[in-house]
Amino acid sequence: MSDSKNPIPSELAGTDTVDRRNHNAKLDALETHRSDATGQALTTNQGVRIADNQNTLKPASRGPSLLEDFIMREKITHFDHERIPERIVHARGAAAHGMFQSYGDHSWLTKASFLAAEGKETPVFVRFSTVQGSRGSADTVRDVRGFATKFYTDEGNFDLVGNNIPVFFIQDAIKFPDFVHAVKPEPHNEIPQAQSAHDSFWDFVSLVPESAHMVLWAMSDRGIPRSYRSMEGFGVHTFRLINAEGVSRFVKFHWKPLAGAYSLVWDETLKLAGKDPDFNRRDLWESIEMGDYFEWELGVQVVEEADEHSFDFDLLDATKIIPEELVPVQKLGKMTLNRNPDNFFAETEQVAFHIGHIVPGIDFTNDPLLQGRLFSYTDTQLLRLGGPNFHEIPINRPVAPVHNNQRDAFHRQTINRGRANYEPNSVDNGWPKETPPAASGGGFESYPERIEGHKIRDRSPSFGDHFSQATLFWNSMSAPEKEHIIGAYTFELGKVERIFIRERQVNQILANIDLELAARVAKNLGLTPPTAPTVEKKPLSLESSPALSLVNHLPGGIKSRKVAILIADGVDAAAVQAFQKKLEAEGAMAKLIGPSPAPVTAADGQVLMVDAPFDGMPSVVFDGVFIPGGVASVQTLGEMGDALHYVLEAYKHLKPIAALGDAQRLVASLRLQTDEGLIGGADGDVGPVFDSFAKALAQHRIWAREPLAKAIPA
Repeated sequence: MSDSKNPIPSELAGTDTVDRRNHNAKLDALETHRSDATGQALTTNQGVRIADNQNTLKPASRGPSLLEDFIMREKITHFDHERIPERIVHARGAAAHGMFQSYGDHSWLTKASFLAAEGKETPVFVRFSTVQGSRGSADTVRDVRGFATKFYTDEGNFDLVGNNIPVFFIQDAIKFPDFVHAVKPEPHNEIPQAQSAHDSFWDFVSLVPESAHMVLWAMSDRGIPRSYRSMEGFGVHTFRLINAEGVSRFVKFHWKPLAGAYSLVWDETLKLAGKDPDFNRRDLWESIEMGDYFEWELGVQVVEEADEHSFDFDLLDATKIIPEELVPVQKLGKMTLNRNPDNFFAETEQVAFHIGHIVPGIDFTNDPLLQGRLFSYTDTQLLRLGGPNFHEIPINRPVAPVHNNQRDAFHRQTINRGRANYEPNSVDNGWPKETPPAASGGGFESYPERIEGHKIRDRSPSFGDHFSQATLFWNSMSAPEKEHIIGAYTFELGKVERIFIRERQVNQILANIDLELAARVAKNLGLTPPTAPTVEKKPLSLESSPALSLVNHLPGGIKSRKVAILIADGVDAAAVQAFQKKLEAEGAMAKLIGPSPAPVTAADGQVLMVDAPFDGMPSVVFDGVFIPGGVASVQTLGEMGDALHYVLEAYKHLKPIAALGDAQRLVASLRLQTDEGLIGGADGDVGPVFDSFAKALAQHRIWAREPLAKAIPA
């Protein structure tokens, strides 16, 4: 027994509470529902000791995973049911409806009907998400983004469930529960939320070298995208596409954003997480409402079966990419997101994606991470959505007809007629019947891949190179991107309490990627820099891949960019309106930002409606700032700390700033270093100033400014 003043049971009275370990041991003896695994063997939930917790059972080192693997099934089943009702991962998301249109007849590649004719349209529903955080976390945290697309094809639903990064942290699905447990908030205090900057994550990845490539991507600018529209998407795994003649080819799926690929800077992400935690989902919603739709092209990298082993990596290894310089991406069609959901819960929250939802002409490979996902997704939905009828929830219903003998269970909505709920039957004249694969609109036929081998738990030696592609990624980064990666590792590892974890990550992971990277991070953390790698890497077939750098993915225009126009009473209305018109002509958007929500009276007496005050739409939500002239307006802004901070903050975040007439004095008072993104002109120079501003805005950031901008207080 215990009382409120002494929480320690009476049986432990007199225990030295300073000796917490001894106290816990005695408590464990009294309360057997508590458990401490220190010094204990790893077992199943049935108490069976586990000899190999690293590899799924397969009939060969590169064979498919076997369903009889009770260790993998028990582990993933338990993992899939750990959280209700929120998704275990990808809980924080936003979605939209749209349409996919095929660019042509791709029947040479696949018999999938949605790719069979030029102009053929297929409805889609796309959900974007962060991986780590809860539903209430912020949009702009450093994290991988989910990019899941449900195609409602006339042959059934096809779910392309991928990420904004083309590789993953692990090679075998049996390690997925371990990875997610490590990256989630630490179990003793549920801190930190939606962040990987803590001990358990870095402990895990520093002990699992196969994660090195993916972690490097996450520490790059890819981990903090500016908008969902500016993210590339990837299917991650190698799939098969099969044509009507039965010819199979390996493919990697890509989504290429027509708006270009670009990201936030780190200080912006921190401020947005507080000022607008819904930043990305708000951008998606408001853009669609305004008719500024999000667009991507779907492409594939195609590898003939005869070339499966012609690379210096394994196509079945989900921690590897196929460099686009080796296998170019072939564009198949365009997706446009043009309609917001009517109800967040009914659609965005209840949509159930599954990598196993495929249609004729698409099939799987023996990628052991993909194989485990094929089991996991349905298993998760059974708990989260209340049973096996989640396919009847409206957002999940296919447009193709559904007829089978699956009946009953929780939340059944279909009222089935007929007396036969089995097959074959004669009671209902044999209906519904099978459709032979060769028939018109034929039934699904799995690719007849030849498999033979011994049942083993093993990892193919071809999966053993964990660092060469990470080095390729590092070599492909521009100088600013490399600095951002160094800063990200420094920040994240600086939050790690255990020094030996920091040292292990630097000396055994980063040193094997690049010694300069390792040395710079080590210096920032006060560690001894490593002098040599610890493993011998394969020679790189490519020294660099330009396709990996975000600086090579800009669209060249300013469509969809957002610009803040700072105004106060006495502003030059003609300049404001001229600049607005030029922005609108280029597909960009302007918002009028004033001292308060009240309308502003311009110098010529016009009344201009303010979209928001300075704190209502801070500079971090815009891509650039324009300050028109007008003596009274400039004087008011120059006396406002919020207005001056607005300009300074935009400068710090490397955004273009344009000032006309008297507004140039305001900018000059801040003593900012002139560069290509700091543009000035006379009141009548709207045209030339806009041209220079638009050119800078199209570059996304003024990267040359970054060393100077770091000296400006946050």
